[in-house]
Amino acid sequence: MSNASSPAPGLPAGTQVLVTGGGGFLGKAIATMLAQRGVKVRSFSRGAYPELEHLGIETVRGDLTDRAAITNACRGCEVVFHVAAKAGMWGPYEEYYQANVIGTENVLAACRELKIKRLVYTSSPSVVFGGKDMENADESVPYSEHYETHYPRTKAMAEKLVLAANGPDLATVALRPHLIWGPGDNHLAPRMIAAARAGRLRIVGNNTNLVDTIYIDNAAEAHLLAAERLAPGAPCAGKAYFISNGEPRPLFDMVNLILVAAGEPPVTKTIPAGVAWCIGWAMEWIWTIFRLSGEPRMTRWLASEMSTAHWFNIAAARRDLGYEPRVSIDEGARRLAAWFKEHPPQPPHA
Repeated sequence: MSNASSPAPGLPAGTQVLVTGGGGFLGKAIATMLAQRGVKVRSFSRGAYPELEHLGIETVRGDLTDRAAITNACRGCEVVFHVAAKAGMWGPYEEYYQANVIGTENVLAACRELKIKRLVYTSSPSVVFGGKDMENADESVPYSEHYETHYPRTKAMAEKLVLAANGPDLATVALRPHLIWGPGDNHLAPRMIAAARAGRLRIVGNNTNLVDTIYIDNAAEAHLLAAERLAPGAPCAGKAYFISNGEPRPLFDMVNLILVAAGEPPVTKTIPAGVAWCIGWAMEWIWTIFRLSGEPRMTRWLASEMSTAHWFNIAAARRDLGYEPRVSIDEGARRLAAWFKEHPPQPPHA
């Protein structure tokens, strides 16, 4: 992690914190950055993560839907980073609702019961995405009135709960990182590489749509900065913030940057955005009618995401959180390429 030798912003050594989803890509980065700076970290995840224990991080296994387990994990903590969520573009609504909404309700209840003062929530820009271009969008953009998939719908519900819970006894803030990438990615890059190797990856549209991304260290540090600035009545309390690298680029330029870093050839074949959308509609219909397992390779939501602009004004995060992306896209690409040399991409698990 970058800047590992500097003190944790606003979190003195010995401070006890909880990171939900500490075994995930972002959660692990946050937990690691905190531990390297002398903060006492407890991770709450469903799986076992020995690599966290090797860093001196306490690991607790449990499910977000288990209120008692969440409460026990929060006990003794001064700050909670609620990172865990069910992501994806397909699956039963109830699974997303239970993990993302009920899970968040349980975290909030634990914070209130145990009188925890600070909660940093990881949200998503998708909560305001309505299928159209978003260019230089800021936090004044309203929540979408329609969602094509359950992930953004339930994340929006959870974000509203978190922001509404802000008050004199519990200060809350929501961060909306967009397309996190970098070393250790166990979600975005592996799927992208697998699709490219299988010859399924296509440039959707004409690749003129600019998209924001965020390098993993920048995303993690933004969460630490939010915890530093957060307090009842603070400027950031009760608010949501877009965070990104502040370097919007054509989407498939970023896709190819990651592929090349992994030693794969860049994708060059294209498909019209309208055709991709129709394929997505057809696949959704087939998956629904025949109740197929797994995710469709294309959905209407994914076609829209891949062919529209998504870049955000991060002036508010700079002003209220002191956030400044320290690792540029080009530097991140160099770090990613070096990491892939040590950790060659493997075929995805069946």
